[in-house]
Amino acid sequence: MEFDEAFLKEVGLAVMPETQRKAFLDYVQEELEVRVGEEIAAGLTEEKMREFEAAKTDEETEKWLNENKPNYREIIEQQIRQLKDEISRNRERILD
Repeated sequence: MEFDEAFLKEVGLAVMPETQRKAFLDYVQEELEVRVGEEIAAGLTEEKMREFEAAKTDEETEKWLNENKPNYREIIEQQIRQLKDEISRNRERILD
């Protein structure tokens, strides 16, 4: 998922000051990564976590995910939807 101007418009933040946009979009990206990571890690053994952390390339990571968390794309989509909903509901507070 790319967090950009279209994303800001979608969640009702198109009027966000230019000076705040990059920091906010960076925060959203980091938050998504944390949430997805927590969901993927849920229920994994320490051994499986070490295997995941040992993946060095995108290809190795994707292979591991396909074998150990085949629903990882659904996890990502669910977390994106939740994040969008939370931002949309709180846009007035975010813009203050």
